[in-house]
Amino acid sequence: MVDDAAAQSGSGGDKNLRWGGIALGFSLGGFFDGILLHQILQWHHLLSGLDQEGRDIRFLIMTDGLFHAFMYVVAAIGLWLLWRAREFLASAVMGDRLFADALLGFGGWHIIDAFLSHWTLDLHRIRMDVANPVVWDLIWLMLFGVIPLLAGMALRRMPPKPNLLLTSPLALVSAVLITGTVAATPAPGDGPVLVMFRPDVSPAKAMAVIATLNATLLWTDRSERVWAVELPPDAHPSSFYRQGALFVSKSIIPAGCFDRIKL
Repeated sequence: MVDDAAAQSGSGGDKNLRWGGIALGFSLGGFFDGILLHQILQWHHLLSGLDQEGRDIRFLIMTDGLFHAFMYVVAAIGLWLLWRAREFLASAVMGDRLFADALLGFGGWHIIDAFLSHWTLDLHRIRMDVANPVVWDLIWLMLFGVIPLLAGMALRRMPPKPNLLLTSPLALVSAVLITGTVAATPAPGDGPVLVMFRPDVSPAKAMAVIATLNATLLWTDRSERVWAVELPPDAHPSSFYRQGALFVSKSIIPAGCFDRIKL
């Protein structure tokens, strides 16, 4: 099986497999960035550098959605390339190659994003609300750009090993999901909290929930679906989930885009 795979190296199937893995890793890098930084932590949006006051938050959210749609297109291209290389992919020794290529794409996304979006076009920075954003840019670039890229290059040079076809890509996807889940869990304690209620929760009911938890209203958007409140010390942010909330977060208020919204 190893000999068969080696014999096909450089063939169209090998190229499709490699570029398919890179495209999937690239799209995972974009999803990781968009979901964690744009939506969960809200350290920036795609075009935060063009609207640093955060006055048009709906436009910023829309551009984030277009960015994710583009990542879906890249992922679809990667899956199509892997489907074309399905006979080659069936080789048991190709699992680590696929994982290596995914790491190359994942790291490549963050390197391109840093040099193009952060430092050339100035569309956004990793943290928009800090005195020295380049420090955060460099830390993020090293952790999620340079290290995965070097790991992918090293893994590509290693002799192929069997039985990684499913487990290696699954490990990368699992890491993304676990990181997002941990970041989405609101921490206990008092302080500002952002709450998004279900569509069936009326503004009057939302106000009643806020009053029940003895919270102080800080801000709401025009649709009255998203509310920023100040919790008392004895209240836990997760209490909103039992009152009809879809999304609750503490981390995005002091450190993210809310600081740039004019109340």
